[in-house]
Amino acid sequence: MQPQTRIRIPTLYADLQASMTALRGDDQRVGQSRQIVENALATGRPLYGINTGFGALADQRISDDALVQLQHNLLLSHACGVGDPVPPEITRLMLRLKIHALGLGHSGISLRTFHRLLALEEHDIVSWVPSRGSVGASGDLAPLAHLFLPLIGRGETWDSQTQDKIPSRDRLAQAGLKPIELQAKDGLALINGTQLMSAYGAFVLERALVLLKEADILAAMSLEALQGSAIPFDERIQQVRPHDGQTRTAANIRTMLNGSEIMESHRDCGKVQDPYCLRCVPQVHGASRDALGYAVNTLETEMNSVTDNPLVFQDGDILSGGNFHGQPLALAMDFAALALAELGSISERRTYLLLEGHDGLPRLLMRDTGVNSGFMIPQYTAAALVSENKILCHPASVDSIPTSLGQEDHVSMGSISALKLHSVLRNVQRILAVELLTASQALDFRAPLRPGRGVELAHQALRTRVIHAREDYEVRNDLEQCTAILATGDLAAVVENAIGTLA
Repeated sequence: MQPQTRIRIPTLYADLQASMTALRGDDQRVGQSRQIVENALATGRPLYGINTGFGALADQRISDDALVQLQHNLLLSHACGVGDPVPPEITRLMLRLKIHALGLGHSGISLRTFHRLLALEEHDIVSWVPSRGSVGASGDLAPLAHLFLPLIGRGETWDSQTQDKIPSRDRLAQAGLKPIELQAKDGLALINGTQLMSAYGAFVLERALVLLKEADILAAMSLEALQGSAIPFDERIQQVRPHDGQTRTAANIRTMLNGSEIMESHRDCGKVQDPYCLRCVPQVHGASRDALGYAVNTLETEMNSVTDNPLVFQDGDILSGGNFHGQPLALAMDFAALALAELGSISERRTYLLLEGHDGLPRLLMRDTGVNSGFMIPQYTAAALVSENKILCHPASVDSIPTSLGQEDHVSMGSISALKLHSVLRNVQRILAVELLTASQALDFRAPLRPGRGVELAHQALRTRVIHAREDYEVRNDLEQCTAILATGDLAAVVENAIGTLA
């Protein structure tokens, strides 16, 4: 059975909104799936998690009069997460991804509970979810339990006005809603699944796809400022090693350099080769682009899958399996973290090169140094973040600690991969922000020669927010501006709106 709306990373939020709209108008699949559960319950046969205990307690039969209490207790007992909360924007994704998965019609959730989930989404009731406590199998149990505590009037939510934590009952009352009673199978359908991992992965990758383009833009800016060679980006070089990412990155750089007076001015300068951080941009950025492409494909498959347990099928079978296991995501997100970290690593090397005083640039990118330190210390910041990323890129997916008295004897630790990936993204945005600031400062010294049209647009976009520095000042505020223009995708948007979509 195909999903009503396929969720894709590049159009993540629009696709999710379309899915929510469709599910409000058509819950036939959910109803059919629920009827199969009701029919199976009527037979009296044991059904894992529906009329039995969970995990290590799977062999304990639960009486019919205790089935509602079983689901209630499931949420309470599993809501034992700790640590800083999941950011609200990612928690919203968790809820929407769970609704989308339940709407595929293989989970057997009751219609009343499903409709209440749609109401939570419609009223933007965002649960307060501790970020630590999942081992990535059986899915994200603890975070999802916290996510759905408001259904039964427990737990906390974010206050929509103050962004403080408030009791969920208060937030429900604001929306005119009351707690509900979960039915058999409901709790298990809610907390089994990979929605914490998927939400973090989707959130990061949706931004990473834009950040890839912005990394290419910055490389072109630094190349122009350093009067580097355009030869390494020649299409013929890429054709004899035709990795897709390498080819696309080189094409982006060529597009950015088109019409450059700076490049033309040193065409016959006699320089033979540039350092790798300039010369090997297609190979390094390209490899990250390909790695992130793999992660995107994995996440898109996962977001359009059913990952709870047991699963309900149209032929009446209710089958217990392991779709909740986060190994595919854990590996993909570990790989994505490496790919993003490398974008930051090579960016920091370009920043260092910009400070060295090559080809007429002032050392530390300021004329009067000595009394002024220039842009010496922002490079320290980039170096510190690059070093931190090296620690964060230790793979979580190679670890496993048995849980549930050995019933769950191999777990993915995918939630740790997800949290690390999010941290790496934030660090890389800030590393690239340092390059944006320094490359723009360096380009100012190349005037009146003009860079390529794409580079000029990026330079002008920053200069509407950050001015050229002639003496030492509080750099932090400018770095925040540079980070913001990258994190929002504004830099890429300005360039693409004028010269066309980058590869």
